[in-house]
Amino acid sequence: MSDTGESGYQVLARKYRPQTFADLVGQAAMVRTLKNAFAADRIAQAFIMTGIRGTGKTSTARIIAKGMNCIGPDGTGGPTTEPCGVCEHCRAIAEGRHVDVLEMDAASNTGVGDIRTQVLDSVAYAPTSARYKVYIIDEVHMLSTSAFNALLKTLEEPPAHVKFIFATTEIRKVPVTVLSRCQRFDLRRIEPEDMVTMLRRIADAESGQITDDALALLVRASEGSARDATSLLDQALSQGEGETDAETVRAMLGLADRGRILDLFDMILKGDAAGALTELSAQYADGADPVAVLRDLAEVCHWVSVTKITPEAADDPTVPPDERDRGRAMAEALSMPILARMWQMLLKALEEVAQAPNGMMAAEMAIIRLTHVADLPTPGELVRKLKDAPPTPPDGSGGGGRPAPPAAPGGYAPPPSAPRGTPPGAGPVAALKAAPEEALARFATFDHVIELIRSNRDVTLLIEVETTLKLARYSPGRVEFEPTPDAAPDLAQRLGQRLQLWTGSRWAVSVVGSGGGPTLAEARDSERRALEETALAHPMVQAVLATFPGAKITEIRTPDQIAAEAAVEALPEVEDEWDPFEDE
Repeated sequence: MSDTGESGYQVLARKYRPQTFADLVGQAAMVRTLKNAFAADRIAQAFIMTGIRGTGKTSTARIIAKGMNCIGPDGTGGPTTEPCGVCEHCRAIAEGRHVDVLEMDAASNTGVGDIRTQVLDSVAYAPTSARYKVYIIDEVHMLSTSAFNALLKTLEEPPAHVKFIFATTEIRKVPVTVLSRCQRFDLRRIEPEDMVTMLRRIADAESGQITDDALALLVRASEGSARDATSLLDQALSQGEGETDAETVRAMLGLADRGRILDLFDMILKGDAAGALTELSAQYADGADPVAVLRDLAEVCHWVSVTKITPEAADDPTVPPDERDRGRAMAEALSMPILARMWQMLLKALEEVAQAPNGMMAAEMAIIRLTHVADLPTPGELVRKLKDAPPTPPDGSGGGGRPAPPAAPGGYAPPPSAPRGTPPGAGPVAALKAAPEEALARFATFDHVIELIRSNRDVTLLIEVETTLKLARYSPGRVEFEPTPDAAPDLAQRLGQRLQLWTGSRWAVSVVGSGGGPTLAEARDSERRALEETALAHPMVQAVLATFPGAKITEIRTPDQIAAEAAVEALPEVEDEWDPFEDE
């Protein structure tokens, strides 16, 4: 199982690199497919291996190359999924010196020139000694577009003596034209149980003493990568004499004790800010990285959340039995909204720690925030509490205890604003193209006059009409109003001139001494006060104001307004619409 072509010490990741399909860990489905293909003599012309780092992509490529060229110990064998490992081809491929098995790193050879010199120029020649000439291209997604294009034709119709094997961690970056010409194998992330078994076998083979808890920490840190796990094992076994325990591995990885992480998690959820900060400082003093502590908290939050949904998730082989019991108890006691809120805050905290000049300070601030919101109700709980709160007796007061002013006398309703997206010419402005009589007929109410001023964007006139004009009588073409003390002396004259200009018809605008109703601004304020009084009478609003002293109503939207806004948002916006009659 170990390499024999080099003398001296070899790191474990290279020494125990898989040499046969039997050595591959956690890839049973791929191995079964390859064995069936070899048995049926249906070996593909090109393979592509994809998966995360350290799952055996390049190792699998070399094993396939050995299997296709193995001749057996006696020199008479054919392609096999069980290469002998002793024939000249197996040994040369394992040691990386076979002249017919060419390995290329696409990360450092990305251009079309590299593909041409290392692959295309030699692909037509028969293998020197092996059965097949095999091209192994690692990190193939790093090739340039022109390099992929240069490779396509050969990849589609390669000579019978040529095989291609690609490996990549970014399968989505490989052009579909290349993928369609390859047999694809997805190497799975190695399961914790398989990883623990592999590490124990290697440790025993190296006469290394390491506890099961220490192996579990290495497996969690490797995140499914066999190479990472083996490298971490190599580092752990070299830490010192005697048995390597979990405490040694934690110090090596900069991790905190899992039990202490659960303690910190408990303190946060109880809102114990002082205790949580003390525990964080103690873990930091013991060598734990603040980023690692927050990551561990996020991992616990995720694990507890998943356990709450699927209780069997607690049966993680990398977690000791007592911690599994604590996880189950947390899952039963905590609600999903609280766990989801904590998850989001931890993700934000990790971003802040990465950007902060001092990671420990950022971590402490994150812990303070987490403990501060620990006892805050979720939105659903808050609504239930407010519904159950006793109603506040109506006392005629507005938001914040101020008395509500009396409603203004009745007048005309505020003018309706044109919906967003209404093109010019679709509302009252369409009167511009009509005959004078028709134009006046289109302005049945004074609201249409207001909309006409607004659509022509005369802001000064609009403000004056809304705040200083008290309408007395109105009919299409005639306006009588009582001015407020702040009205401009020439308001009637200017209003008449603008309306005549915009409609093409003469308007009679005159001033009267009395009989005017409220201004448009006063009418709007009156409606606002009426809506506010209605809102203040609602039990839920009363409960909110009683629960949160100092709160006040800042905006009121009616159901009709919400529905209208939703309808407008749902309409597609057309920037330039062709009008077939525009040039007529």
